[in-house]
Amino acid sequence: MQIFYIDHFSLPLPPGHRFPMEKYALLRQAVAEFAQPLLAEPDAASAIELALAHDPDYISQVFSGTLSAAAQREIGFPWSAALVERSRRSVGATIAACRSALWSGCGVNLAGGTHHASRQTGSGFCVFNDLVVALRLMQQEGRIRRGLVIDLDVHQGNGTAALCQDDPSIYTFSMHGAGNFPFRKVASDWDIELPDHTGDGPYLAALSAALPALFAQARPDLVIYLAGADPLAADRLGKLSLSADGLAQRDRLVLDACAQHAMPVALCMGGGYAQPISASVAVQTETVRETCRRYAHSR
Repeated sequence: MQIFYIDHFSLPLPPGHRFPMEKYALLRQAVAEFAQPLLAEPDAASAIELALAHDPDYISQVFSGTLSAAAQREIGFPWSAALVERSRRSVGATIAACRSALWSGCGVNLAGGTHHASRQTGSGFCVFNDLVVALRLMQQEGRIRRGLVIDLDVHQGNGTAALCQDDPSIYTFSMHGAGNFPFRKVASDWDIELPDHTGDGPYLAALSAALPALFAQARPDLVIYLAGADPLAADRLGKLSLSADGLAQRDRLVLDACAQHAMPVALCMGGGYAQPISASVAVQTETVRETCRRYAHSR
């Protein structure tokens, strides 16, 4: 098992920007206290790899800094060379986590989960869709035939759904807030929409009921689990009102299901916007700690 992080994940932003970029370094610091030997730096995804999910013209615009002002507003970050490097490294970390999963059972990207990016556009702090690029690269390399995305970020994975609508080899599952961003959702293979203030009990019951059927329908060779911290009650963008213990139980349900099916799993951290941000970092630290309890012997 390996855990992937690089300082490029922390993008310099203008003063007052609403994205909590400091969470990545804080998460890495917390994880290093119990998993330092497992940490590794990812390579940057190439333009050829990114083209497995994205239009070459869009990739070129991102690389060259010719995105329109409207496109940058939709992404939520101003263009910079650092943004390009961050976005490529984030995809590269999910690719590396998938490779780690396939040879050791599990791999972790301490960023990633950029599920709002679609073929020709970025959105919602997402430039490239790491989930789809990584799964298609694993397919291209002959490592897997079928992939499953289990997206438990509080926001629906509309970009992933759009990219995979006509691709039966990647099954998309999203359980998210019904009234949350994106407000125009794209149908996944399976969506579960939850009302605001759902809480631990109904949330965990819905997930527990879905997982057996999900694996039966998807028949995957590899799972990517988007373990967003933003369903947390303290999250300013979340609204689902889960406790930290509820999110830990969520992680155990998903990892148990993967273990029951002898399924390799790569994890991405996705969203987390709590106030203070340390609450999101604590949730994601426990996600990584749980994976280490199960897989750290597999190196």
